Amino acid sequence: MPTPRVAHRKKPPAGRRWSQHVTETSNALALEPGVFRLKDPREVAMSLRRSAESSTNRKAPPFLSAMSMLVFYVNRAGKSLGPADREVLERAKDELRALYGRPPSRRVNGGRTRA
Repeated sequence: MPTPRVAHRKKPPAGRRWSQHVTETSNALALEPGVFRLKDPREVAMSLRRSAESSTNRKAPPFLSAMSMLVFYVNRAGKSLGPADREVLERAKDELRALYGRPPSRRVNGGRTRA
């Protein structure tokens, strides 16, 4: 009986990460430099709000554009994002919701939302 073939993905060469490229070059939002390295969740949220509201290339309302970029970064940063940095960005989501008058999330299990 033949063994099933398993597709193996090669690691991309250093500096060739598509998510890094999107974060740095996307013209949907002109992000302020270092926005995701800020230590204050409110500062992160306010920076994303400024970027979203001043953008002329976005396809969604400012709140959705800002939240999408934040979620994209959190999801793609993966293992390289430390617990303290992840917490700042998770709290930035609630700050962003507050800036736009949206209700806070119902976070459970370290930032994951309940279905």
